[in-house]
Amino acid sequence: MPRFKPYSYEQMLMIPVDLKNQLQPGTFEFALNAIVDEMDLSIFDGRFHNDETGAPAYDPAILLKIVLFAYSRGITSSRQIERACRENVVFMALSADSHPHFTKIAEFISSMEQEIAPLFRNVLLICAQEGLIGRQMFAIDGCKITSNCAKEWSGTKKELLKKAQKIEESVRYLVKKHRQQDEATAVPDQRDKEKQSIENLKAKAKKIREWLGENKDRRGAGGKPVKSNITDNESAKMPSSHGVIQGYNGIATVDEKHQVIVDAQAFGEGHEAKNLGLVVESVRQTFRALDRKKRSDVYREVVLTADSGFHSEHSVKGLLEARVDAYVADKEFRKRDPRFSSQQEYKKKRTDRKKTSRARRYFDADQFVFEESTGRLICPAGKAMKSSCPNWRDKNKGYTGKTYKGLEQHCRVCELRSRCIRSSGSKVRQVTKIVAGIRHQEKSATQRMIERFDSPRGRFYYSQRMGTVEPVFAHMRHTLGMDRFTLRGRAKVEIQWKLYCMVHNISKIQRFATA
Repeated sequence: MPRFKPYSYEQMLMIPVDLKNQLQPGTFEFALNAIVDEMDLSIFDGRFHNDETGAPAYDPAILLKIVLFAYSRGITSSRQIERACRENVVFMALSADSHPHFTKIAEFISSMEQEIAPLFRNVLLICAQEGLIGRQMFAIDGCKITSNCAKEWSGTKKELLKKAQKIEESVRYLVKKHRQQDEATAVPDQRDKEKQSIENLKAKAKKIREWLGENKDRRGAGGKPVKSNITDNESAKMPSSHGVIQGYNGIATVDEKHQVIVDAQAFGEGHEAKNLGLVVESVRQTFRALDRKKRSDVYREVVLTADSGFHSEHSVKGLLEARVDAYVADKEFRKRDPRFSSQQEYKKKRTDRKKTSRARRYFDADQFVFEESTGRLICPAGKAMKSSCPNWRDKNKGYTGKTYKGLEQHCRVCELRSRCIRSSGSKVRQVTKIVAGIRHQEKSATQRMIERFDSPRGRFYYSQRMGTVEPVFAHMRHTLGMDRFTLRGRAKVEIQWKLYCMVHNISKIQRFATA
């Protein structure tokens, strides 16, 4: 027979715990406790009106400490934070053994819309005082994170109306089936389950109908309707490395020296170039607030880099007009880089022969002959085509072109129609001829940015972009566990995004600060 050590649950342990000694120097919790104690939290005083009457409130320093420490451990649920304050000795030490209710924690986080920017700036000020910000190169990038809503509730008003009608049709079918079916022949519990399904479907249809009556379609950059979301209409469908998600784009501006985040904002749209000007101006105002004596423009000494997602004619034009030393990649920058000359060798070979052979059956633009003497375009059948519009200029590349259309009386009876017009609904063939090589004296903003980017200085700084900003997102998503926003609405999501960025910056202070 084996022998085991005896044990008994009928015993009591009296364990003395010194809360202050639980925060050991060199740990994240020690740095967090010292930083929050040093911060000016008088910005929260306007919330309270209990100086003469009313119950005492929890100190904002206590709530801020436990929330930031919870985020550093990947805990975002206010219920789990409350539980940790009762069970985890480090949480007990940071909260001074107070036990705030989860509703108080949730209210504190979601109501920090006015205070979150000064709090973020206070942590950034400590980073600057400790010499953690190099001010040589800033890298801007976005991290697309899922929101607290489902994709199934997304669509334009037209699509959502159709969805509600389909749900109501399903309800009518179930009700009809429910009436026709003999109760004696029904499977046990079948009728109860059908009743529950009917109630659930009615609730969904009612939710959609109510939203359609109270809201308008969201409009995109071109003025066309884009998909809304019933649960969180400020979030958006956007492509990401994990597929198409319903979420927000957390944009961070990161300093090169120690990867400190100097600006953090969240936007409910995947088009990053639209918001580049807002991010650049936010960084400028942040450093003016940090340098209260100098009040100088940080972009006089800092180089700015961003990937191709931030590139558009409007965005780069704003950078050039503001005289920012910026290098924003365009979508073709790798094709101009000799280091990527062999990338085609490793791409997947195209095996779709059906599509390839089909494309070759039709005449391309090169097979339409332009007569310089008459200014006419002659189709492969020898017929002249008419010009449908005056000369146009591509604002990005500076090329000049002209669009031509065939005459309906020619195209309708042409023997080569099957090789010229692809769509059966098109009456005539349309061709655009670009006059390659003609560039105007006035260069577009895209051209000037390309020339700046392709310089040795531009390639040097852009080569450091990925190593500056990508590890930051890796730290927040995989180490801190920030893979989903739990709050709804852009204002509250931005609070949560800034809190995670504060945790990242505090970890840099813990690791690199000397004091």
